[in-house]
Amino acid sequence: QVQLVESGGGLVQAGGSLRLSCAASGRTFKNYAMGWFRQAPGKEREFVAAISKGGGFTYSADSVKGRFTISRDDAKNTLYLQMNSLKPEDTAVYYCAAAIFTTTVSDGYNYWGQGTQVTVSS
Repeated sequence: QVQLVESGGGLVQAGGSLRLSCAASGRTFKNYAMGWFRQAPGKEREFVAAISKGGGFTYSADSVKGRFTISRDDAKNTLYLQMNSLKPEDTAVYYCAAAIFTTTVSDGYNYWGQGTQVTVSS
């Protein structure tokens, strides 16, 4: 298995930027597809972005496309989410997830981090 720990959350003003990190344990990080999800209070967990093993393919939800960028550094066992032009509606707990196999970009994730809070003020 893999353990995931998110960091980088905090309070930011609308229009600002924030970079989230997800540190993964072990030397098998490169074997997992990775994704970012978010969940606001009272709402269901929402897919944000995904990246393939090796980082050759990325996909972002329409709500964040053009503003958020997912990336990975396998040498550092770390997943990133660069968030620009943040909006109040981006406020949520952000989770990283790892998948050995996925049938879609948003399904099949096996391991989850504990989440990091992102709050965007207006």
